[in-house]
This record gives sequence, structure tokens and C-alpha cells, in this order.
Amino acid sequence: MEQLAHLQHESGRSLSSSSDPVVRLTRPVLRDILDRHGLSPSRALGQNFLCEPTLIDKIVRLARVAPGDAVVEIGPGLGSLTVGLAAAGASVLAIEIDRHLIPALEEVVADLDVTVVQADALTLDWPSLFDRWPRTASEPERRCRVVANLPYNIATPLVLDLLRDRPELQHWLVMVQREVGERLAAEPGDSACGIPSVLVSYWGHAEVVGRVPAEVFFPRPNVESVLVRIERTEQPRLDVPFAPFAALVRAGFGQRRKMLRRSLASMLTVQQIEAAGVRPTDRAEQLDLAAWGRLTSVHQESVR
Repeated sequence: MEQLAHLQHESGRSLSSSSDPVVRLTRPVLRDILDRHGLSPSRALGQNFLCEPTLIDKIVRLARVAPGDAVVEIGPGLGSLTVGLAAAGASVLAIEIDRHLIPALEEVVADLDVTVVQADALTLDWPSLFDRWPRTASEPERRCRVVANLPYNIATPLVLDLLRDRPELQHWLVMVQREVGERLAAEPGDSACGIPSVLVSYWGHAEVVGRVPAEVFFPRPNVESVLVRIERTEQPRLDVPFAPFAALVRAGFGQRRKMLRRSLASMLTVQQIEAAGVRPTDRAEQLDLAAWGRLTSVHQESVR
């Protein structure tokens, strides 16, 4: 840590005061960590490490992290954002898939309230993990924040799976490729509206809250990124089961250029679509959440 602190001082870019013991991972510090551990960013894993302290501070603010919060960070990399979250007073559970990064990450967070787990977040045994993560007596059922810099190829399935399966993960701030973020947060009628946006809306509300320039990463990616905030509601926003709802949504968008009378023909008749108060000539991206709920209810009645 002393060597890291020396490099931080030499870089001259840290926002920390002289009395702040937290090391900020600027570009020179990241290069040094990688060199000393014989590492290089993995393209296959989509590794682009944050190296701008001002952006890290912004992410922590937008994630609304406060002292004492429990934060799950997926994809911490070398710990740039992890350090910022811990400095804000959070207890951080950092889940990193790349075993080669673990020694370097543990070096960076050695003096912080951070638990590092080497695992694939898509296949992780989440119940077992939460059982092992320390809880306080006043928090028998811990409600967690999720903060993550997600590779574009896993972002959508990971978010959708965890919203469905882990209700304790209530407050989210994820950094994703711009197109992915726009699809997660799209409203009915938007060109980006699709399966992800409708399924996310079943569990809560998503919005794009910031854009991230490529130059704040090392190495610099070839895509733009955005910050998406998701607030999961205590209960689903529809009083219909998720599985048939999701199946109907996937069918509707499976042939998104077709009218609902065609795209939903295998599940609903024209008369049933009309009975749900929906025009059979509409297309999937035109429907709001309530309309999908009514269609699901009609479909459920038809299969009983």
C-alpha cells in the first residue's frame, strides 16, 4: 500500500487530501499494479478499468451510497470503484470472475471493509454467499445496493436474472454500454423499447442518469457507456406471475415488426387481445406495462 500511495502522490491527480489514507487508482497507479503483477487487461472479459477519480466520486453519489450501506460490486477489476465505495463508508462485497486479478485486487483493498470473492456472477450461489457475508444484529435481512461496471455481453442477462431471483438487491447503479443501458431504461414507444425494458419495469423503475466518456477507462474502449439506476420495488408492479408475463413479452417482441395479432397468435386470439383492452394492430413496443399485465391475465384465464 505504501508503494501505491507513493505512485498516487506522484501522479498528482488524486482528489484525496493529504490526510486521506485512501489510494485513488489513476492511470499511472493502474499501470504499476498491472506491471508488478504481470497482468494485462483481458479483452475476452471486457476489462476496461476506471482511472478517473472524479467519475468514481460521481458514481458513488449517484448510487446514493451512505456510511453503513451494504454494497455488492460486480466486476471490481483492480478496485478503482471499490476504493471509492469503501471510502464512502460502505461494506463492500466485491465479486470478480478473473482469478488472475484477485491478488492485485486484494492488495488494493487490504485495509478497507471489502470482502473479495472470486466467482462468476452469472452462476454464483447467491444464497450461500449472503449466508457467509457478515450481517449485523440490526440487519437480519440485509437490503443491498448493487454497483457494477458490467461488460456488455453479460449485462442484460445478469440484471434480469438478479432482479428476478434476489429481492434483497433493491438499489442498483450499473455502468453498461450505451445501447444496453438505453434498452434497459426505455419507455413504451421508444425505439429502444424491447424485452429488457419491459421485464425490468415489472420489478421496478430504470433510468439513465449519466453518460461516461471513453477516456476515463484504461484501456480506452471503442464504445460509449452510460450509468443506469434501477430501483426495485418491494412488490412487483403487476399482480400477475412473472413467468407467463415474461413468456408473453418475449413472444410479442420476437417478431417486433409484426402487429400483435401476428406476434401473439400462438398465445392469444384477436378476440382475447381486444378483451384485454389492447388493439390487435398495435406493435409490442407501443404497449405500456399495464397492457402487458392485462394480456397476461387474459392468457392465464384461457389456459386454466
